[in-house]
Amino acid sequence: MSHSHAHRAAEPASAKTDPAQKATLFGTLLQLWPYIWPGDRLDLKMRVVWAVLLLIAAKIATMTVPFTFKWAVDGLTGEGSAPVDPNNWMLWLIASPLIMTVSYGATRVLMALLTQWRDGMFAKVAMHAVRKLAHMTFIHMHELSLRFHLMRKTGGLTRVLERGRNGIETIVRMVLLQLVPTIIELALLMGVLLWQFDWRYVAVTVITVTFYMLYTYVATEWRIGIRRRMNESDSEANTKAIDSLLNYETVKYFGAEQREAARYDRSMERYEQASVMTYTSLAVLNAGQAAIFTIGLTVTMVMCAIGVRNGTNTVGDFVMINAMMIQLYQPLNFMGMVYREIKQGVVDIEKMFDVLLKNPEVKDLPGAKPLAVQNGTVTFEDVRFAYDPNRPILKGLSFEVPAGKTVAIVGPSGAGKSTISRLLFRLYDVSGGRILIDGQDIRQVTQTSLRAAIGMVPQDTVLFNDTIRYNIRYGRWDASDAEVEEAARTAQIDAFIKASPKGYETEVGERGLKLSGGEKQRVAIARTILKAPPILVLDEATSALDSHTEREIQDALERVSRNRTSLVIAHRLSTIVGADEILVVDQGRIVERGRHGQLLAANGLYASMWNRQREAQEAREKLALIGDDEETPKRAPAVDDDDDLTAPAAVD
Repeated sequence: MSHSHAHRAAEPASAKTDPAQKATLFGTLLQLWPYIWPGDRLDLKMRVVWAVLLLIAAKIATMTVPFTFKWAVDGLTGEGSAPVDPNNWMLWLIASPLIMTVSYGATRVLMALLTQWRDGMFAKVAMHAVRKLAHMTFIHMHELSLRFHLMRKTGGLTRVLERGRNGIETIVRMVLLQLVPTIIELALLMGVLLWQFDWRYVAVTVITVTFYMLYTYVATEWRIGIRRRMNESDSEANTKAIDSLLNYETVKYFGAEQREAARYDRSMERYEQASVMTYTSLAVLNAGQAAIFTIGLTVTMVMCAIGVRNGTNTVGDFVMINAMMIQLYQPLNFMGMVYREIKQGVVDIEKMFDVLLKNPEVKDLPGAKPLAVQNGTVTFEDVRFAYDPNRPILKGLSFEVPAGKTVAIVGPSGAGKSTISRLLFRLYDVSGGRILIDGQDIRQVTQTSLRAAIGMVPQDTVLFNDTIRYNIRYGRWDASDAEVEEAARTAQIDAFIKASPKGYETEVGERGLKLSGGEKQRVAIARTILKAPPILVLDEATSALDSHTEREIQDALERVSRNRTSLVIAHRLSTIVGADEILVVDQGRIVERGRHGQLLAANGLYASMWNRQREAQEAREKLALIGDDEETPKRAPAVDDDDDLTAPAAVD
């Protein structure tokens, strides 16, 4: 089993639930619980236990605060207790208003210290849960198929991960550090009210809490839709910004700065409107909550004031009921805030769970074994494939790349050439037929071992925004510096690297934009050399380069592919004239096959493609000669070097 799949198998079973539960608090907590109470981390479990004990101690301290306030007031007014003999100094000290006042302050300090201690104790548990879930989601994103990533925009996907991570932290902290303590405190306060006063106070408080929570629920549900619209507009704006900046050069080529700015501003306008509505609705929610609570507070204080006037309550009781109700307002206010934050957190991680619930299109079969490469023979047997069922791409391809030989695939745009390399890498699974390496169906071996056996030099090399050394070492992470530098020498990029001020520590920029096309290709070749795979795939590796650079890169590629099974997907036919076999693919089928000379003699599609490319090269050479004769340098017209063979490309 691959490392990534072994990791997924080790995750708790509850990490995935029914999609219907993903947007509910219960479903979210069910998914989070294995990370809050991890079975393999005794230290984190002990932190949870200590946090609970500190919570109980803090709430006991909280309950004593109104009593010390009452006793201090009664002592100052001389109510609520019999006179204390001044000669009994210890009893007098305990009943002293001064001591009660100091006790009031000390109890509040103790309450705050215990609460903060509890929060600090639980912080590691909460952040560990955040880290584990974010890590799991990141791994899962890499397990999802190429089809999924081609349909999603990178900027929007990174925002899903970022907001989901923040949402997880919000839910973990709010539920366990706010909601649970609030419920405990509310229950204790109800008990004190019933014991110290009577049932009427409890009834008023229950009615107040009921209306408060009902209003909070209704108002928050209304705000959820507003919050979701704000998140969507935020993702849209962020995606457009990243897309525009990644295509910085294209924007400059077409002078589209104003158009891009206007496009971004339209998204930000929608975000602005949704944000204003979010803050306005929050003001409505807070105002309603304050009004409901104030009514309940006023009713209880009026009842106690009547009791003071009738002599059934003391002034200390009046102060105590005020302190208790104000103290009740804090957890009530927290419950309103907690409910809002939890609901918003659930919205924020809803899309993250959507990603987690998507099953990888390409999976290792249960009990899949590593690929055992003996010779490296690659065989396609009646391979069929379609990205869309209504539009088949490959329609029964059958061919073999013998061990140590080179087979080239050419054909017009849309023929399915690049699809062949994606199927060989198992970025997709075939719709029909099978692909074999040394007689082993690649669907029955682990993906990790399959991809370790194949090296790829793509047409468009994208590098990590790190150093040249980092990008070359990506081919084999445990390689030494000496091996990295030897690979660079073989790829003929060592001289360029050493001429750079920072050498191998030179930063290549985002997507490698600080390097030229030829330099990036050499880094890709060095990376593949370092990987040293038995099978090599060259996917139009020189089509984007000028003729001079192409010849240098071609020399390096020939050295790399020597004695390796090589599959070459080519646009410039001059690069594959020495191939052991050339396959001409058109509309998903092999229409011609043979060596270069045989295909030219057949005078079919391959010969037609070859002649068009030769004519284009001769035209460029004539234009260059005319320019020299007139002593006026002229550039040949740019040639479209994409996969469309109707626009001929240069040959040697």
